[in-house]
Amino acid sequence: MVRLDNVGLRYGHGPEVLKDVSFRLEPGEFRFLTGPSGAGKSSLLRLLFLALRPTRGLINLFGQDVTAVKRRDLPSLRRRIGVVFQDFRLLDHLTTYDNVALPLRIVGARESAYRSDVMELLSWVGLADQARAYPPVLSGGEKQRAAIARAVIAKPELLLADEPTGNVDPALANRLLRLFVELNRLGTTVLIATHDTHLIQQSRLPVFRLERGELRVAA
Repeated sequence: MVRLDNVGLRYGHGPEVLKDVSFRLEPGEFRFLTGPSGAGKSSLLRLLFLALRPTRGLINLFGQDVTAVKRRDLPSLRRRIGVVFQDFRLLDHLTTYDNVALPLRIVGARESAYRSDVMELLSWVGLADQARAYPPVLSGGEKQRAAIARAVIAKPELLLADEPTGNVDPALANRLLRLFVELNRLGTTVLIATHDTHLIQQSRLPVFRLERGELRVAA
């Protein structure tokens, strides 16, 4: 599903932030991505979400060389990927419910077909009572949970999450981990970037570690 071969990335004329990164993610795999701040974790996720193109090397997603994908074809490819951004990226003019439902609306689904799924997911992440609230009145943790719900509502083939438990308490972090595990059990490939060592240890799942732009298999 995901293949990187000797990928390098630099911004402008600066030093490389990713250096010769190579790895595979097979369909249905679940891995964590960890490493110190500034190691390149967010940059790597941006490459996988097609927000950036590598300076060098090969990235293959769903059997396609991303450097050869035409700009007009990027939206359809991105719709196969769910992303939890570190800065949430909720739309302030939409309610929590509408933010979560947005991926389904984009593909033309009828509300009658997805309303119960959206409300069930909001209940799972503890936001049922905030379904009609707008993002500016939500706390950081509530925004985080809404962003996670939006990322998983369409059951993407690949889920990328950047510090998805960074704004929630340990009990809720464990609950969200169970949500990711269940999504993975249903077939979604999952890659989670996190500093949460407790979450990693509890899950006992394999780990990629980035240090100074270089990738290692830590477990």
